Amino acid sequence: MTGVLRVLRDVELHYKTYLQQVAQYLEEDPHFREQLRKAISSDAQDGPLSEELDFVHRSIRTKLDELKRKEVTRLRLLLKTKHDLTEGNAQLRDHQALLNHLDFTNPHEFDVEDLDRLIKAATNDLKETDKQQHQIFKQHELLKEHERRERLKHMTPEERLSQERHLQETKEKHRNHSKVNHPGSEQQLKDVWHDMDGLDEEDFNSKTLFTLHDMNQDGFLDEAELEVLFTKELAKVFDQNDMDMMELEEKRLEMREELMNMYDTNSDQIISKQEFMDFTEKEEFHKNEEWEVRTKPGLNRD
Repeated sequence: MTGVLRVLRDVELHYKTYLQQVAQYLEEDPHFREQLRKAISSDAQDGPLSEELDFVHRSIRTKLDELKRKEVTRLRLLLKTKHDLTEGNAQLRDHQALLNHLDFTNPHEFDVEDLDRLIKAATNDLKETDKQQHQIFKQHELLKEHERRERLKHMTPEERLSQERHLQETKEKHRNHSKVNHPGSEQQLKDVWHDMDGLDEEDFNSKTLFTLHDMNQDGFLDEAELEVLFTKELAKVFDQNDMDMMELEEKRLEMREELMNMYDTNSDQIISKQEFMDFTEKEEFHKNEEWEVRTKPGLNRD
């Protein structure tokens, strides 16, 4: 549950500034910073770090209390403004979503409940952002197909035949791509080790690979660090000269989600070193099954 405090993706959370400031204040405290370091480096599963809040220095707690009071004031003003914009006295049905990251029963003090709520809300919102990305891609595909049909209406029979032939050739090329390794499998990571890191495959070491790709050395693999691992697999499917970038990013997202489903045992949308090592010890890691990449080549050419 500590990951979302350390990895803030480029997502428009309405409480993102609050989340960033809480994380900044907590890491100013020597005790909390040490507990966070232990949680990252320990071979044990991450514990409830929020329980360490009771040991945070009084000066930091004072800052957190003031930060919470400001956030409460901001939300109350926001709710009042939204209420005033509605007709009559009807409250907006979605107002509760604005409060999920905060304990309003005690508006003056930042406590364990606040930290737990903040972590849970951020984790859920990061998941929701991925769902929204899938929906955006579906809309993109519908629009692409609509545009294709419109173009066909204005083509001569010979032009339509040429375009259909090109579509079939593209589909055939996608079907005949090289084997795509299952995201997070032993062979997929060995290919990263050899092709991206330039190391001999027989020297493969999962702990070393984790360290190499933990670019900010915080003990976690975040969204960006994970998605880099799939570059070679995606290149097997998508031709650089004939590529739909939105479809490429959709498949990259699908690969990350698949890896998360296997590795992310505490569902905090980030992979700790211990989670990574634990999965590499499982039989599933060594299966090296092929990953089926369903592509939807269309006629979205100018």
